Amino acid sequence: MPILLDHRVDRRSFLKTAMLGSAAVVFSGCRSTAPSASAGGEFRLALLADTHIPGDRINGNRGFNPWENLRTIAPSVAAARPDAVLLCGDAARLEGKPEDYRELQALLEPVAQVAPVFIGLGNHDDRKNFLEGFSKPAGIRPPIDGKHVTVIEHETVRVVLLDSLLYTNKVAGLLGRSQREWLAGYLPVVRDRPIVLAVHHTLGDNDGDLLDADRLFALLRLHRHVQAVIYGHSHVWQLGKRDRIHLINLPAVGYNFRDQDPVGWVDARFHHDGVTLTLQAIAGNRDQDGRATTIRWG
Repeated sequence: MPILLDHRVDRRSFLKTAMLGSAAVVFSGCRSTAPSASAGGEFRLALLADTHIPGDRINGNRGFNPWENLRTIAPSVAAARPDAVLLCGDAARLEGKPEDYRELQALLEPVAQVAPVFIGLGNHDDRKNFLEGFSKPAGIRPPIDGKHVTVIEHETVRVVLLDSLLYTNKVAGLLGRSQREWLAGYLPVVRDRPIVLAVHHTLGDNDGDLLDADRLFALLRLHRHVQAVIYGHSHVWQLGKRDRIHLINLPAVGYNFRDQDPVGWVDARFHHDGVTLTLQAIAGNRDQDGRATTIRWG
């Protein structure tokens, strides 16, 4: 099993990371490694989605080469020196093959030198191949049948990465009853700071969305400390709200579906009363490249 080391040295780490599962992986040679904190209590998180890395390095879509895109993005993510990196699913090109994850691991090496990397699972990932392809995730896995969840702890915000993979290379996603029940039991006992959820699938009512999105939001409405949901899947950079909860739809790293959408990643700076999001576009529509938007918690 290949291991991608966390090479960070001499960085302040007053926060603690609690791993409650393994839909995300911390690339680390040490199970006790935690994200480091930025000055002033700010938590800086690099947000990526839909890398779609192919094992052959050339398989792409719409004239984009996802392998080249991530190779371009990785040094800029590392240069930003985030406290952690979050990739919201569809890490692999189509079917989550072992060679896809080998290439992904190599491409993320510059990032892993400065920050832990957490990877969620999307509909183009394969859970078995993914978990076999990376080192054993740090922390504790909750007893959720067939699902893997990770919590990233910081004094400013708690990020919960959920698992919406239903079938590999089929479009729709599902949290499932066991994951929703775990969340229902977890949220009432962690009210000390804002919570942000992250998941791969979009949250509408189309056949390719998260099929139990309505049940998820029925649960979230009971917990006012849940402030936002981050997701990918649509390859669209868009901000919105559902009820009182902020929705953060990430652009794809691999390729867009429409010329009007950017390709890139988002630099997120969480603070006590919200988050500032800055688009880092490398291709597609770059009109909003470098534009920052601040969301205030309600």
